[in-house]
Amino acid sequence: MRLLSRLFSPRLEATAHCDLPCGVYDPAQARIEAESVKAIQEKYQQNEDPEFRTRAVLICEQRSDLVKHHLWVLWTDYFKPPHFEKYPQLHDLFNRATKAAGASGTKGSMDPATGATLLELIAEIDKIFWETKQA
Repeated sequence: MRLLSRLFSPRLEATAHCDLPCGVYDPAQARIEAESVKAIQEKYQQNEDPEFRTRAVLICEQRSDLVKHHLWVLWTDYFKPPHFEKYPQLHDLFNRATKAAGASGTKGSMDPATGATLLELIAEIDKIFWETKQA
């Protein structure tokens, strides 16, 4: 029995943000969704049509969820303990960014200022990300 378990046990463990270990990570995915959120918020403010506004709220909520998803992938899969040691603000930065895309941020507000705040936080993450890629 031990021989069989040794023969069939995995010899190599791989981890990735998707089902294949592609190794592709980029804060651009979160930034693009956040840009969409801010643009939707601006269009919402310029339009009084109730049907348009309802659709805008729904799409803004969906895009905000996508921002959170892309940030979580970076936070949990790309960044490793050495990154958090070098950039001790990373955990707090990701926490603030995901909250900025949540119910107290862009998911719960149609104020473009919340979209701008989210984009600023993503820009901070982006800067650190590219510093780690060059290291």
